[in-house]
Amino acid sequence: MISRKALIGKSFIDPTASIYGSSVIEDECYIGSFSLIGYPARDTLIKILERAFTPNKSGSNYIDFPTIYDISEGSRIGKNSIIRSHVVIYEKAILGKRVRVGHHVLIRENSIIGDDTLIGSNTIIDGDVEIKNRVNIQSGVYIPPKVIIQDSVFIGPRVVFTNDKYPPSKRLVKTLVGEGAVIGANSTIIAGIKIGRRSVIAAGSVVTKDVPDEVVVAGNPARIIMSRDEYEEKKRKYETEDL
Repeated sequence: MISRKALIGKSFIDPTASIYGSSVIEDECYIGSFSLIGYPARDTLIKILERAFTPNKSGSNYIDFPTIYDISEGSRIGKNSIIRSHVVIYEKAILGKRVRVGHHVLIRENSIIGDDTLIGSNTIIDGDVEIKNRVNIQSGVYIPPKVIIQDSVFIGPRVVFTNDKYPPSKRLVKTLVGEGAVIGANSTIIAGIKIGRRSVIAAGSVVTKDVPDEVVVAGNPARIIMSRDEYEEKKRKYETEDL
């Protein structure tokens, strides 16, 4: 099903995919099987229900499926992007050019994804998230609202960000990941943290306070163990040693 309001460029749309509302899909995109583009957010679903159960002039409260598909504000998919199977992208989400999205990914409303970004399978981007350009997000990552990720960040599999210091509270706080940072697998980033430019978070770390630029932290709670220069030297030796 494709909304009558959608604008579709010269792209491949799998017959089982659904395109809602005023979605825009630019040229040379691939939309995989059973994916939902521009899926209605909660407030839009409430409007749909109100219309569905409010009798019209004829006394009927029936809304046909094309009308339901048209109501969403839609999302935008930039040129040459790949959206694999069973992906759900909510309305008011914007994806840049050459974005690659794995299988079973959820991207909620008001999320902005920059150019040349990779999003691994089973990742959840839970709305009101800003991800810049050339970001590499591996599989199974959870990113809640109010997280900002700068250019060229690497996020390993199963990393979890948080946005509430005393859950469940009424105050959600921002978390910022600086340009070129590396976050290792299974790390947990506590709400309100600033991760510095080109810093490295070792696998399995729990980051409870701000991380300076150009350092490596590890442990629970994470502490500085070396500089980024030392890390790069160790990586260089590792990459060149005989296996």
